[in-house]
Amino acid sequence: MCGIIGATSSRGVGKILVNGLKKMEYRGYDSAGLVLNQDEAVFQLRTLGKVSNLEELMTKERPKANSGIAHTRWATHGVPSETNAHPHGSNGNIYIVHNGIIENHDELRERLVNEGYEIQSQTDSELIAHLIHFNKEKGKTTLDALIETTKELDGAYSIAVIDTEEKGKIFAAKQKSPLLVGKGIEENFIASDPLAIAGLAESFYLLEDGDFAEITKDEIKIVGSNGEALSREETIIDTSVKEASKDGYKHFMEKEIYEQPQAITNAIEGRTADGEVLDNIFGLGSSEAFKGVKRIQFVACGTSLHAAKTARKWFEELCETPCYIDFASEYRYRNPLVEDDTLFVCISQSGETADTMAALNYAKDEKYLGIVTICNVPTSTMARESDWKIFTNAGPEIGVASTKAFTTQLAALLLLACSISKSKNLNKDKRADAINDLLNTPSLVKESFGLKRHIDEIVEKIADKKNALYLGRGVYFSIAQEGALKFKEITYIHAEAYPAGELKHGPLALVDEMTPVVALAPEDELVEKLLSNLEEVKSRGGTLYIFGNATSKIKIEKGKFMNMPKCGYYNAPIVYTIPLQILAYEVACSIGTDLDQPRNLAKSVTVE
Repeated sequence: MCGIIGATSSRGVGKILVNGLKKMEYRGYDSAGLVLNQDEAVFQLRTLGKVSNLEELMTKERPKANSGIAHTRWATHGVPSETNAHPHGSNGNIYIVHNGIIENHDELRERLVNEGYEIQSQTDSELIAHLIHFNKEKGKTTLDALIETTKELDGAYSIAVIDTEEKGKIFAAKQKSPLLVGKGIEENFIASDPLAIAGLAESFYLLEDGDFAEITKDEIKIVGSNGEALSREETIIDTSVKEASKDGYKHFMEKEIYEQPQAITNAIEGRTADGEVLDNIFGLGSSEAFKGVKRIQFVACGTSLHAAKTARKWFEELCETPCYIDFASEYRYRNPLVEDDTLFVCISQSGETADTMAALNYAKDEKYLGIVTICNVPTSTMARESDWKIFTNAGPEIGVASTKAFTTQLAALLLLACSISKSKNLNKDKRADAINDLLNTPSLVKESFGLKRHIDEIVEKIADKKNALYLGRGVYFSIAQEGALKFKEITYIHAEAYPAGELKHGPLALVDEMTPVVALAPEDELVEKLLSNLEEVKSRGGTLYIFGNATSKIKIEKGKFMNMPKCGYYNAPIVYTIPLQILAYEVACSIGTDLDQPRNLAKSVTVE
């Protein structure tokens, strides 16, 4: 979601800030702005829309300063507008950028108005600037005023601050929203995303909740809420600029679809040997702890939740362990009953998803056997807060609509199922089949790319429709759900997924010649049942687009049958994901939507 970058340097920072915002565009945003702490005066600029609008104005104005902060905003409080865009200021002195949500903004707003502050925007963020100014007026330093201000804030925040009276300095605070400090040569940085300062910072300090920072071009000072100096480990983060570029593809999403064979290889490489999963790939002591697992609780959001739903059958078959799956946003509000020896598993591409992180924090106070995180970012908060973890090693995923994150999460979940199965000494033969299927997955994914030429034939027949149905049975229902999610995210065409057996219980009323029906038809134990469901669609004049196997008995009068590669039992759900991604991508290209940054959506959802 929103992106923060700040820089203090011996050189001008305007271009650094704009380029940093560009690198965070993938996160989703509706406005952008910056403020530069110039020698003679402050320079503030805010624009609605793309960072390119901000860049164009910067080129005309050509402001110069050695320190400043910048922001891309994704609207929460207040409509997208220049007035609601960050940075926000107070009395021409204090300027802030903020990620997160301040939950007690109503009472803070009323109090500040009573104190005589004129509030310009509808945002909760502007109140932070006024509170810092108010506390500084009591004679506090800027850093102490920031610390005092955070004691009054309920909610999540990462904040960067400049004070016009403190040239060359940036101040920062972190609570439940990602923020890090980057260390350069004669320059230092603040950012919510390491990609923003890729190629600039040589190393990083990951701020923890309750940390505050004061940085100049030569010094980084990190303190706690009482002003005590804190030591944070200096970390190297691989922020490959090449991975964050389109590399010849039209869109990041297209690139990431076709990176999946390598991404899945990276996810499993070094974690299996001789047909068996290796011990402790989730961290020291994990294999021993997994012996005691009697139940598994999954929490996740969106695409990651579909990964958990798909994997449930693997865990129940390989580990003989019952599984529970919850929306992370709902989990803690139902006051869940936690049974003894339950393993808590959270899944997130970024490792910073606010709802999933809140569920993890809730779980830490419950009697879980332990917490496992599956994510793509080793430096993420969820990874640091978990007992055990595994990284999907997918590389940066820039497109908002997740592709390689999903398939690598499935690979990691199958590794987890195999690890628990091995620890409990269960189903060795099935486990060997699972590992063999996993190792064969990259080549099958590559083979499935050949379906594009068939998908191209149906794109125009779907692109002008208003609705679509996706059908699957068993684990393929959750793959259908993921396919429908991809489709609606980037085409803006309404799409819903149903278990095929549920058609006659309501959704069949939607089927007519104007509603394309996409179905997954692998040759499995449910294929005969599925055939009957598809006949229901055909008899209502529906158009079927089926991805399945050549040996299937399916005959189509309207639509198209597309032959899938011959897959194994465990890797077929992963492989069947690929054509659904390609279908969504090609239809969106035909319509002309903004594929990498679809409207109203953000890549990393860091607010509840």
